[in-house]
Amino acid sequence: MSDLDKAIAQLRSCRPIPEDQVRELCHRARELLIEEGNVVTVTAPVTICGDIHGQFHDLMELFRVGGDVPDTNYLFMGDFVDRGFYSLESFLLLLCLKVRYPDRMTLIRGNHESRQITTVYGFYDECLRKYGSANVWRYCCDVFDYLALGAIVLGASSTLSPGMPEDDDTEIEVCDQAGSIISRFPRQRANQSASQEKLEAPNKSTADKTGPPGSGASGSSSGSVGNPTGAILCVHGGLSPLVDTVDKIRLIDRKQEVPHEGAMCDLLWSDPDEIDGWGLSPRGAGFLFGADIVKVFNHRNDLSLIARAHQLVMEGFKEMFDASIVTVWSAPNYCYRCGNVAAVLELTEDESGTGIFQRTNGDVGRSSGAVIESRGGPKNGPARRYRVFQAAPQDSRGMPAKKPVADYFL
Repeated sequence: MSDLDKAIAQLRSCRPIPEDQVRELCHRARELLIEEGNVVTVTAPVTICGDIHGQFHDLMELFRVGGDVPDTNYLFMGDFVDRGFYSLESFLLLLCLKVRYPDRMTLIRGNHESRQITTVYGFYDECLRKYGSANVWRYCCDVFDYLALGAIVLGASSTLSPGMPEDDDTEIEVCDQAGSIISRFPRQRANQSASQEKLEAPNKSTADKTGPPGSGASGSSSGSVGNPTGAILCVHGGLSPLVDTVDKIRLIDRKQEVPHEGAMCDLLWSDPDEIDGWGLSPRGAGFLFGADIVKVFNHRNDLSLIARAHQLVMEGFKEMFDASIVTVWSAPNYCYRCGNVAAVLELTEDESGTGIFQRTNGDVGRSSGAVIESRGGPKNGPARRYRVFQAAPQDSRGMPAKKPVADYFL
């Protein structure tokens, strides 16, 4: 493309770019994505985002709340398209930002980044309506096949902000879209039972464990109890009975349409649930998996947390199984009628020299353990800041573009 910044400016104003520019953009994006492995390594600080689903104006609100690119390092966990009115503008803008700032934007694949799903849930029809043909849809679907299946976040800090005291025990902080703190959750110590944990919220009783609206999803969290020096795995859906190590994700042939079953399907479709072991998913693809599955997987792979999207959460985020897995949802008022808030997860950079660093580059057959502690004693799990935000104001949305399909009848 002759002027990528001009295309970004046009897409930011929610106007599609010409078809030939889309073709060139998708070609450049494929060349970039093919160099990435199935599991991308991302270094903190990073802001992790869940489903967008074509809600363009809410994506702009997300950038307003979380910071604009390239000032903020973003990791989007899939489902960029379908259901919303502006899947095309949303995905193309993220793709432009990926090409323009490849080290500041990480995109992984969701279950809606699929030919079969997009023909049912809106993206195909939107491309047809806005361009008069399916060419742009085909270009985008070709890019879908090259998106990574997951990401590993390294170097996250155990404190929320640089310069915080070492004995600060805040593990989770929840902020609203103005940046004001809604609530704080203390870190779970090794000798502290869940029943002893208390919620610290400004001007609120510390005895209330559920927290105010927008933070209730963390109310059941008991703090990190997994590997205290572990990294964070980001994946769209969840785990698979065919995948017991991150290395096995790296061996998948991802450059294909999402299959109906198998490891790749499971990573994009599965959900955590309050069960033991594995269960059948009501979605008809992937599996349900319980706390025991998550904790064994995290221990085996030296992870402290799994971050995923895929499920609507009314409070924007939901931590489960003693904070060993979290669901992040970034589409407020989903489908323009669900009334939910959205959230992004911020992980800060460790500046103390005791953070998490990569031991290998994911070589198959390496010794167990993907991360080590550089120096110092045992370290707590990553501190997490959730920024909760609501849908963009109605007056900022305008009307969805509905360019009529050409009428060939005389």
